[in-house]
Amino acid sequence: MRGKYLNPKADLTFKKIFGEHPNLVISLLNALLPLKEDERIERIEYWPAEKIPRRTQAEKDSIVDVCCHDSKKREFIVEMQMTWTEAFKKRVLLNASKAAIKREQSDACISFAEREQARLKGKAYVAQSEVGEVYQRLQPVYALNFVNESMNLDTEGYYHHYQLVHQEKSDEVIDGLQLVFIELPKFKPQSFSDKRMQVLWLRFLTEINEHTMEAPGELLENPEVCQALKIVEVAAYSPLEMRAYDKFWDAVSTARTLEYARKQEILDYQAKVSQAKEQIAQAKEQIAQAKEQATQAKEQATQAKEQAAQAKEQAAQTEARLLQTVHNLKSMHLTSEQIAAATGLTVKEVEAL
Repeated sequence: MRGKYLNPKADLTFKKIFGEHPNLVISLLNALLPLKEDERIERIEYWPAEKIPRRTQAEKDSIVDVCCHDSKKREFIVEMQMTWTEAFKKRVLLNASKAAIKREQSDACISFAEREQARLKGKAYVAQSEVGEVYQRLQPVYALNFVNESMNLDTEGYYHHYQLVHQEKSDEVIDGLQLVFIELPKFKPQSFSDKRMQVLWLRFLTEINEHTMEAPGELLENPEVCQALKIVEVAAYSPLEMRAYDKFWDAVSTARTLEYARKQEILDYQAKVSQAKEQIAQAKEQIAQAKEQATQAKEQATQAKEQAAQAKEQAAQTEARLLQTVHNLKSMHLTSEQIAAATGLTVKEVEAL
C-alpha cells in the first residue's frame, strides 16, 4: 500500500518539481552549489529540448536530469543518478564541457551574422566578438549530481566539489567547470546543521518515498520544500502517470541488476586474472628453483668428478709407493712372507709385483 507521497528521485516526480517550477530549482541550486552570496541565482530559463544531451537507453533508465541557465549565462545541469558507475564522472564532465562549447558557438554565430549584416549595409562595425572577448564572456558551468548509491567508499563525506585548481597553489582557481557530486546514502542531517536549506532539500530527497504517510514538520514549515511535497502527493497523479512512475522504478531495478551482474563479472574476471598471475608467479618461482637446483647438481657433479680424479691420483701414488716399498724389501733379501707381513699384502700379491 502506498503512503501519501511518491519518491521525488523518480524521473516523473523529479522533473515535475525541478523541471517545471523555476523557484524550486533556484532554491535547490542556491542551497547545494558552492556559490558566494553575490553569486546567488535569481532567475533561470530551462534549456530547449534540442540542447539537452542525448542519452543511451541505459542512461535514460537510470539518470534523471534538469538543465537550465540564468541571466548571467551560467549553465546548470542537475542530475539524479540512480545507479553509480565509474563512467558517470567522465560523462558528467563531457556534458558540462559541451554545454560551454555550444553556448559559445551560438554566441559566435550571432556575432558573425551581426558583422555580415553591418558589412552589407556599409556601416562601420567594430568587432566585439573576437576570440579573446569570447573567452572573457565565458561563464561557469555547474553540474550538480545526486548519486543514489555510494560512489566513494574511501571517504565518509558525501559532498564532493571538483574544479580546476593549481596543484601547488590551491587559492588559484580557473573558473569554468564546477562539478558537485552528492552521495545521498551517506547524508546525515546533522552533517550540515549550519546550512538549513541544504539540509531540508537533502532530507526531502532522502526521507520522502512511497512509504511516507506523514512528512516531517521541519519540511512542511519551509515554503519551497512544502510546495515540493504537494507536487509529489500521490493524489496529484493520474493512473497513466502512476504506471509511468512504476515503470521507471522497474527500469531502475533492471539497470541495477544488470550493473551488479556487470560488476560481478568484472570482479570474477579480475579474480581469475589475479589467480592466473599468482599461478604464473608460482610457476616462475618453481622454474627458478629448478634452475637453481640444476646448477647446484651440476656444481656437485663437477666437485664429485674432481674428487674422483683426486682419489684416483692418490690411489696411483699409493700404489707406486707400495710397489717401491716391496722392491726395496725384496732387495733386502726378505722372504715373501716377511714382506706380506710388513705391507699388509698377501703372499701372492707380493710375488706378483
